[in-house]
Amino acid sequence: MNRRESLRGLCGAAVAWAGWPWLAHAHHGWSSFDQNRPLYLEGVARQVRWRNPHAEFTLELAPNLALPADLTARRLPTQMARVDTEALLANTRLPDRRDPRWEVELAPLTRMNQWRVPEITDGTPVAVIGFTFVGERGDAVLRAEYLFLGDRVYGMRSAPAG
Repeated sequence: MNRRESLRGLCGAAVAWAGWPWLAHAHHGWSSFDQNRPLYLEGVARQVRWRNPHAEFTLELAPNLALPADLTARRLPTQMARVDTEALLANTRLPDRRDPRWEVELAPLTRMNQWRVPEITDGTPVAVIGFTFVGERGDAVLRAEYLFLGDRVYGMRSAPAG
């Protein structure tokens, strides 16, 4: 390997490493979220980004956001990953913070296809149960555990069971 090839490789590595913090910030793992405090959000999808590493959209919250009266009685579909849906529904609450817009992270497109989730478009009414950062600190971001579209419910953590 000559000096020019070495320099080219070093420059390429520097560019890759320079982008690393941005990539790490752009994609949050499950450990970043408080999975002991499920939140319920409902509203209209805006700025939908149907892409990997996961589908996402901005949720414009309903002005009269409230927990649905039937929430604890809802049947949630079973996922491959174990989710205690009874406890999840019993502990679901509204967020303490009053941001009118939240960034909602869904599943990767491959999983969205496994659930046969129709592509969400701008203006679609949607509800989600999911998790935000510990203490609701930082940006208004929700990692969805379940997605409600019309009369259908989709799991987001893993593939459908069975």
